[in-house]
Amino acid sequence: MNFSEPFRLSGLLGKFSPDGKCLASCVQYRLVVRDASTLQILQLYTCLDQIQYMEWSSDSLFILCAMYKRGVVQVWSLEQPDWHCKIDEGSAGLVASCWSPDGRHILNTTEFHLRITVWSLCTKSVSYIKYPKACQQGIAFTKDGRYMAVAERRDCKDFISIFVCSDWQLLRHFDTETQDLFGIEWAPNGCVLAAWDTCLEYKILLYSLDGRLLSTYRAYEWSLGIKSAAWSPSSQFLAIGSYDEKVRILNHVTWKKIAEFEHPATIVNTKTIVYKEVEKSPSVETERLSFPPTRSLASSFFSTQSKYDISQVPVSLHCVKPVADRANPKMGIGMLAFSPDNCFLATKNDNIPNAVWIWDIQKLKLFVVLEQLCAIQSFQWDPRQPRLAVCTGNSKVYLWSPAGCVSVQVPVEGDFQIVSLSWHSSGDSMALLSKDNFCVCYLEREEV
Repeated sequence: MNFSEPFRLSGLLGKFSPDGKCLASCVQYRLVVRDASTLQILQLYTCLDQIQYMEWSSDSLFILCAMYKRGVVQVWSLEQPDWHCKIDEGSAGLVASCWSPDGRHILNTTEFHLRITVWSLCTKSVSYIKYPKACQQGIAFTKDGRYMAVAERRDCKDFISIFVCSDWQLLRHFDTETQDLFGIEWAPNGCVLAAWDTCLEYKILLYSLDGRLLSTYRAYEWSLGIKSAAWSPSSQFLAIGSYDEKVRILNHVTWKKIAEFEHPATIVNTKTIVYKEVEKSPSVETERLSFPPTRSLASSFFSTQSKYDISQVPVSLHCVKPVADRANPKMGIGMLAFSPDNCFLATKNDNIPNAVWIWDIQKLKLFVVLEQLCAIQSFQWDPRQPRLAVCTGNSKVYLWSPAGCVSVQVPVEGDFQIVSLSWHSSGDSMALLSKDNFCVCYLEREEV
């Protein structure tokens, strides 16, 4: 495993291009585009203000930079560096911006969610979508890029509109049986749209492309409900994480629950493997020490390394009691993600912040628990194989695969706290992001 030197970064804005050839990063008002393999700078763009959001177009030819404070979006072309585009929303303001799947339209959401403006880069035409709802996940595109669903709120009722992305014509408009719609997500095959209610009401609704309600699922009433949801890549399963510290798996035939995964503070099943991260002080041979020691030797000398031990079951995990009188309590299933081959599901229960749970989807059983020394900040699956990368806000990156588990110290001088990571589309490298820096980690194919 090799690591690049660290580069400056702001706002955790660092992303590989969809085609995997480039890596874009933001440093305040500058956009830096590098070659993904050599990290040589290919282009340098200067924006009008500090960049608050950045996104590649689907064909990797354009990059959108949003400056919400100014209500401005700037678009840069990689093929024609002299070409530039500026979209100013003026007094309407700007709270969100994203690409359409074709990479030639930009959707801007104005302040107070008054409307979504669709700007065409090709024809310079403008379309408007009224009454978008201010919620966590209000716009969803099908994977093939043909349709867009928008959550709407008008006359104190929730609606969903489905548009054809080729000409932005309205295909369907229907009201949803929700108190306060919180999020929408298409199944990867584009046939079913999941819509779920606010956390005050446990309800998830499944709609067909033509707006028919296929099924409604409610696990319980009178308690905090859904916190997260994720489709499996095959569209066969929908995983729903809730505040009661459980994940429920629905199947795509009957939309009934086929499994319920609990996240207890004590692991008792002897078939579950528990990897526990333990710290070990580095051993340095005294003959090799030069005084004063070299900087790299000094940094390795003072940084504690860690490795994984396999714990004997039963294992008690570190548990945190949520503060009852605060909004958004740290409890329930806050993160879940399926592996690309559909075999595993990784979850995090916010009550047990230091653990990642990995479930075997074929057997519908708990397979592995990773118990870290620090709280989990982020995890992401390798796009090509069942390999999970985890970061916990320190200078280490952790990798799990069915073959085992490894902890790797990033050899960077100074304070490098990894809070986010993103894989390259090939699975051969990943960008490790801290608050002020990022570096690239290169993996050999056989590793882990």
